[in-house]
Amino acid sequence: MESMGEVLRSMNNSALRQRSRDLEQNLLNNPLVKQLQAEHPELDESRLRLHLSRLYQYVEESRHCANCPGLEKCPNDFPGHYSKLTVETVNGSTDLYERKTACNLKVAKDNQDSIRKRIRSFYVDERVLNEGYDEIDIMGKDPRRAPAVNQLFRYIENTKENGLTSRGLYLYGTFGTGKTFLMCYLLHELAVAGHSGVIVYMPDFIEDLKSIMMDGQKLKETVDAMKNCDLLIFDDIGAENLNPWARDHVLGAILNYRMNRKPTFYTSNYPLDGLEKHLSFTSKDGEEMYKGQRLMDRIAPFVDVIPLHGENQRGTNR
Repeated sequence: MESMGEVLRSMNNSALRQRSRDLEQNLLNNPLVKQLQAEHPELDESRLRLHLSRLYQYVEESRHCANCPGLEKCPNDFPGHYSKLTVETVNGSTDLYERKTACNLKVAKDNQDSIRKRIRSFYVDERVLNEGYDEIDIMGKDPRRAPAVNQLFRYIENTKENGLTSRGLYLYGTFGTGKTFLMCYLLHELAVAGHSGVIVYMPDFIEDLKSIMMDGQKLKETVDAMKNCDLLIFDDIGAENLNPWARDHVLGAILNYRMNRKPTFYTSNYPLDGLEKHLSFTSKDGEEMYKGQRLMDRIAPFVDVIPLHGENQRGTNR
């Protein structure tokens, strides 16, 4: 966009000077400038003429915004922002001031970016976290999901109204009923409310611990992130191939820290008693019932159990 200053500097002869005067008059007669004058009669025309560049920028960017091509193609000097003019009196002198102001699209994008920064995922497909959520669609896909979905909605609303408690949710059901999707919805909604969250896909996390354990700093950062986030979701717990070290020193340490402090959430194909049997068995030491019970003492008392019934939704919009 050619600036008003560049236009004026190009005026070197009488014809061009006349063009300059015409441009200036057209600008002063622009409906937006006339509206500004009507709203601020204390701002005389001589003062406006001192700020032709600001008026030109204001009019041009208002025109761009009226025909907005989208945030990515914004033609304004400062993409996602427009020139906003204000009239202020400073030390008894009234003058025109320009401020760059974020448009609604820019504000919405910044809000979404802020929400995404509150959420970390380990081994979970980012598309699940970034896709849109429609509450009617969530409920309407399968009526048998309604009791579970309603309980999830109530948890979200209670948390928004009353803040976090140490109590989470344990969502279990058969393959493909939308457990991960619903927990991602919960995570998104509470991130909008300002809470940080981490979601961990357990089979890949436990498998990756074999390499992470050789990097003490990375292991500490990973475990600390899970300990300290507002909301922690262990997705598909019970599907991992446990070893004693991962169970007792990693998972156990995280759960021991969070109980009575912050809520932890789970999705699983197992009900609680089935999960206890799974946690009691490792590939190295076989069955150790008391160790499974020890972990369950850090899970079961701190969750509300929600069975999720319904058809396998994989391959559809869940």
